[in-house]
Amino acid sequence: MGFYKKMIVMNLGQFLYALGITMTINANQGLSPWTVFHQGVGLKLGMTIGQATILVGFIIMAVNFLFKEKIGWSTLANMAFVGLYIDFLMFNHLVPIFNSVYLSYAMMFLGMFLVGLSTAIYVGVGWGSGPRDGMVAVIAKRTPLNVKTIRSGIESIALIIGFLMGGTVGLGTAVMAITVGFFVNLAFKMAKFDVAKLEHRFIDDHIREYLNQPAAVNKAKIHYNNILLDSLIVNHGSKSLQGAD
Repeated sequence: MGFYKKMIVMNLGQFLYALGITMTINANQGLSPWTVFHQGVGLKLGMTIGQATILVGFIIMAVNFLFKEKIGWSTLANMAFVGLYIDFLMFNHLVPIFNSVYLSYAMMFLGMFLVGLSTAIYVGVGWGSGPRDGMVAVIAKRTPLNVKTIRSGIESIALIIGFLMGGTVGLGTAVMAITVGFFVNLAFKMAKFDVAKLEHRFIDDHIREYLNQPAAVNKAKIHYNNILLDSLIVNHGSKSLQGAD
């Protein structure tokens, strides 16, 4: 797959990711931990959820970069475009809001499935992952904590702080925490997504390639891929996403 085709596929993944997040928001049953945090930041700073998503993503990406975490095109796109797409979808009322609780939960579950499918699409390009996964990698490299503990801790802190800032927490928040693994893992299986086989290339690799300099695979890149694999397994609940039946 060529560079420009990968760019198109990656951005399709970011749009579907935003669509999935927007569906969980408009279900009005409670938000996921990071969305609670983004909403809380938006309420405090007079921003939309999309703008707050971009701001938080930029800050996390900048901190990751300071800790020498590699940045990929997918990292930049996730930071910038997901928030823009969320606002586009919400401002134009392209995702419905249902009065029926049953339809609301159905949309929330479909949203979680789309989050998984879109992750398989944009991470599958091999250009890195989102800034929040990068933050997990930064901490994992510098502490004895395992990925599960790190991710759970980060999301718990985001949820608590977001709630204290006015973010919406409801029954749906708990339902998503319990069921997201099933729906996202289902999407991974349907997409035949095998993160263990990915060979990530980052922006500095593309620059070296443009300058006709070799971009050797190094231990840092291999370590990043291993942490990303662990992070996705922890986040989505099963090693079956690696391609095992």
